[in-house]
Amino acid sequence: MTRIASPNVARNARPYLYGGEEAAIASALSAGQYNHGAVTEEFEQRVAGFLGVPEVVAVASGTAALHVALLAAGVGPGHEVLVPSFTFCATVQAIIATGARPRFIEVNPGTCCVEPAAVLDALKPDTRAVMPVLYGGRAVDLTPARPALDGQGVTVVEDAAQAFGSWQGERRVGATGVVTCFSFGPVKNLTCGLGGAIVPRTPLEADTCRRLRGLGIIESAARRAETTTYTVDGFGMRVQMSPLNAAVGLVQLDHFADAEDRRRSLWRAYAVALDGVDGAVLVDADIERTVPPMCAVRVLDGRRDAVFRTLRNRGIGVGVHYPPNHTQPAFSAWHRPLPVTERLGREIITLPFHQHLTEADAGHVVGELRRALTAGAGR
Repeated sequence: MTRIASPNVARNARPYLYGGEEAAIASALSAGQYNHGAVTEEFEQRVAGFLGVPEVVAVASGTAALHVALLAAGVGPGHEVLVPSFTFCATVQAIIATGARPRFIEVNPGTCCVEPAAVLDALKPDTRAVMPVLYGGRAVDLTPARPALDGQGVTVVEDAAQAFGSWQGERRVGATGVVTCFSFGPVKNLTCGLGGAIVPRTPLEADTCRRLRGLGIIESAARRAETTTYTVDGFGMRVQMSPLNAAVGLVQLDHFADAEDRRRSLWRAYAVALDGVDGAVLVDADIERTVPPMCAVRVLDGRRDAVFRTLRNRGIGVGVHYPPNHTQPAFSAWHRPLPVTERLGREIITLPFHQHLTEADAGHVVGELRRALTAGAGR
């Protein structure tokens, strides 16, 4: 009988559950409040306490978090947002949804993250925000660029979709004084099934985010139930986080220390196994300070596509994160040459990475990767 390895493709999109999630959902169902309620607010408070920040605003997805955060920062038509092309397309779609335009910038090929110098080089008079993407969960420190950004009134909105739990210095990502957006999608470090959150900088910004997520209505749901009217004071969307999703997140948060340990251990196992593998370069995740959502490598010498197909044919659930956005048809209006990003787009491959895996599974994946690389070199 053929052994179905744990790194197989079917596992990739399955969240890691701890056992209490079903009961938590059942409890939230029986409470009968499915749009926004006490469970959502408890989740917001618990996440804020975990991060060490005053407030967190929960929303329906990581994409919604980015969209709401940009709108709250005053980003709109006529503005430009600096963003790496090397990210999931949701990052760019959130910018376009505000009416602003993206200006794609380069990343460091060793980390796949933006550097302060690239931000400063791309800064223009109509730049209104910069959106660093915390690729692989790694924190991005734009401190050297902050005087210029602050002087021009440019808001830093972190796309920290992959970085929940990671650290920047002595503080968790989200507690470093910039607007931070998280995703709690199915395979993130902490899952709600689907969801996201914004860490605002001020109480006023928090209130703005809450109105934007709730159709622009000022009054809370509890307050509206007690009156004969309500007040809509501006644009808004229906992108609240359901208590059903928040209930899952609360269980996940109780076990987050375990998630940190398992994810770091798995990444280190990959790093050890990859040492000495010719033709594959590990993307540096700064693992001592990062809770990694994935393990990315660069496959050199034009062999990525062949290696990808070989591994998938062998049942290994590899992926590609990400095809560059500046080469996508939808974003062609903002294309500019980005040779580093374009090379990464031809080289990057992500290895199976989730908490169902063991260190032995990591060794198995790298063994198959080595075989694929050796076979390719022998042609």
